[in-house]
Amino acid sequence: MSLPVSGAVSGRLPDFPWDHLTPYGDRARAHPDGVVDLSVGTPVDPTPAVVQRALIAAADSPGYPLTVGLAATRQACVDWLSRSFGVTGLGIDAVLPVIGSKELIASLPTHLGVGPGDLVVQPELAYPTYEVGAALVGARTLATDSLTSIGPETPKILWINSPSNPTGRVLPVEHLRKVVEWCRERGVLLVSDECYLEFVWEPGLTPVSVLHPEVCGDSTDGILAVHSLSKRSNLAGYRCAFVAGDTAVIAELLAVRKNLGLQLPGPQQLAMIAALNDDVHVAEQHARYAARRTRLRAALESAGFRIDHSEGALYLWVSRDEDCWATVDWFADRGILVAPGTFYGVAGAQHVRVALTATDERIDAAVSRLRAG
Repeated sequence: MSLPVSGAVSGRLPDFPWDHLTPYGDRARAHPDGVVDLSVGTPVDPTPAVVQRALIAAADSPGYPLTVGLAATRQACVDWLSRSFGVTGLGIDAVLPVIGSKELIASLPTHLGVGPGDLVVQPELAYPTYEVGAALVGARTLATDSLTSIGPETPKILWINSPSNPTGRVLPVEHLRKVVEWCRERGVLLVSDECYLEFVWEPGLTPVSVLHPEVCGDSTDGILAVHSLSKRSNLAGYRCAFVAGDTAVIAELLAVRKNLGLQLPGPQQLAMIAALNDDVHVAEQHARYAARRTRLRAALESAGFRIDHSEGALYLWVSRDEDCWATVDWFADRGILVAPGTFYGVAGAQHVRVALTATDERIDAAVSRLRAG
């Protein structure tokens, strides 16, 4: 017996943005030298050998993993936050491994009891999954970078993202501290998407976690930070991520996720330990992206484009002050696929996002085409 599909759930969601890019992708792929896909930020470089070895060694994994994760995995997360970003005072009860950061971001409102009519605040230009998670529970979203524009209503969740996807903007300590204080005064859960925290490009610019004591003081109450290994360790296919912060909120997430059977597989947890404990491959990958960024930025500027923000993350936020779809069209004619800024909010109407996640050969192809005009 077949059951009717009502579309009640999908009807609440915004259109899947990438579907609108399909005809431009078809045109770009028709280029005689092939497409240069700079639209989706998916890693293309090899998964580090140290991580592959750890996964192979853990392949015999017949039992169910625990939702809470291995103590050793959670300790590796704590140690990495301390070593890399000066986050202190966390215990393993403040960390929860998750099945990729996108799953966590999309499901967070559901798992924390946000409901119809509640307000979720996100950046003016934002990763679309923040809105998807709110829409799934019937909540409203407000896209703003100004706390004063939120008004008297108390949001259930306020998202921040630094370095930003799509703009690459990096928020300073002072701004992060102000947001923490504002949220604590009102009892708002602050969730910081820090998936690009290791990718900052400007000399002297230091990435800061919202969990750093200079931002949140001696307490992580009311704060969560989301981290992913997809970009820093080329582990997008492994779905390794974690959320850290307020132990009471982590406990609530754990209680819900245990009932749903949301468990990061055991072999991936051991691979995650190897990735977090090794800084060498991260520095090597950072250098690869830095070199690609330098070549691509110069070529874009020589072709008449302006680069705004872009001091962090894995994208260049590009404009020549025209409708973003006209820019997408211009790139597609040259066999290059980029993402229109409106995928990330109405404020992106005159920008496109250009990803650095392509091989050196494809970056060089894009540079050649841009310089040819």
